[in-house]
Amino acid sequence: MYDPKSPHAADFIDDGEIQETLRYAAAHRDDRAEIQKILEKARLGRGLSHREAAVLLECRLPEENEQIFQLARELKQKLYGNRIVMFAPLYLSNYCVNGCVYCPYHAKNRHIARKKLTQEEIRREVIALQDMGHKRLALETGEDPVNNPLEYVLESIRTIYSIKHKNGAIRRVNVNIAATTVENYRKLKEAGIGTYILFQETYHRPTYEELHPTGPKHDYAWHTEAMDRAMEGGIDDVGCGVLFGLNLYRYDFVGLLMHAEHLEAAKGVGPHTISVPRIRAADDIDPSTFSNAIDDDTFARIVAVLRIAVPYTGIIISTRESQAARERVLQLGVSQISGGSRTSVGGYADGGEEEDSAQFEVSDTRTLDQVVNWLLGLGYIPSFCTACYREGRTGDRFMKLVKSGQIANCCLPNALMTLKEYLEDYASPETRALGEKMIARELEHIPNEKVRAIAREHLVELHDGKRDFRF
Repeated sequence: MYDPKSPHAADFIDDGEIQETLRYAAAHRDDRAEIQKILEKARLGRGLSHREAAVLLECRLPEENEQIFQLARELKQKLYGNRIVMFAPLYLSNYCVNGCVYCPYHAKNRHIARKKLTQEEIRREVIALQDMGHKRLALETGEDPVNNPLEYVLESIRTIYSIKHKNGAIRRVNVNIAATTVENYRKLKEAGIGTYILFQETYHRPTYEELHPTGPKHDYAWHTEAMDRAMEGGIDDVGCGVLFGLNLYRYDFVGLLMHAEHLEAAKGVGPHTISVPRIRAADDIDPSTFSNAIDDDTFARIVAVLRIAVPYTGIIISTRESQAARERVLQLGVSQISGGSRTSVGGYADGGEEEDSAQFEVSDTRTLDQVVNWLLGLGYIPSFCTACYREGRTGDRFMKLVKSGQIANCCLPNALMTLKEYLEDYASPETRALGEKMIARELEHIPNEKVRAIAREHLVELHDGKRDFRF
């Protein structure tokens, strides 16, 4: 029986409840009265239950569908404005002992070039990322206790934070590594990580076990309960996600929301971010062999309903998606995107991807400056901000600020400060001109007059060479 407070994965991801939810949603897909009732609740901006969200996902009424998409746009604007947080992945090692059938890192793959970065190679990668303008990284590595022990990850984090090149600095390292122990999560917290990210891949246990036939990741409960252990270890910002295309998307959509509900009920705060990757081609992996792939329309609907169901959670989309697909979902709920990404080990300093060492094919191959220019042209503020992590505004403290509307007095000025840094240090002339116009316009939208005045002063000081102002 579904119990969001239970510490056991089988209880908070209850197959019976998911199946009943899917039946309920299918039965009410044309129920105008029920859908309008859910939309009225959603307009309060406090989120929805997994069952209510499932009904909206199934809705087939044209007028109500337009209301769903419009509400997603409104909530995105209300909570995040036009800010889009920028990041890049950094792959440390593709050695892995797991047998995941959808990932080219799987242990039996003899085609992929295996590589593990030395600390000096990490230094070169980080300098290359700093020279692009990045301030926030997502650290990635395969699961291999011999080649990639936690001590290696911790040493790599220390190396990354120590590197200061010209005006560059990585100010926050988020970590996407395999499920581990409470003790190890404490060590990651002490190392100063931002968000701990772990994708469930699929919440359907039989499918999960079939897709992960060998290795530690085969243990569904160990993997699914990882966020609980991370929070017990002191990490209060965690990021969830599924790999759409591995299983029926409706099932995983409901499971994802049940996981969010569990974290809220059991730990007092839901996921800081939710990622929405779709399966992509890679060495040894043909996505056409996975029959549950979703089209762009379904993908857009998922993003929109997620924004309505968990309004205070950041939604992340990577360069797995094309420019067109990313542009479509930006307005519907996405608040973080990667730019200039490489998914191979050593891909930044080498200046490109090695085709047989990448985890997946990148669809959006533009440079970071091209992505920033594109966002500015669409009316968004590319933000390189990491201030909340460094000022202790994490977990429930962050969520309280968001829900009260006070976060705008932090996020907007910090976004403008970090955009100004990027423009001064890294931008092309065309991008800089667009960015300066954006800053001048958005400066007047900072709600607090005192904060607005201080921001004006800091923008002048940034132009004069100072860096890293934050609110």
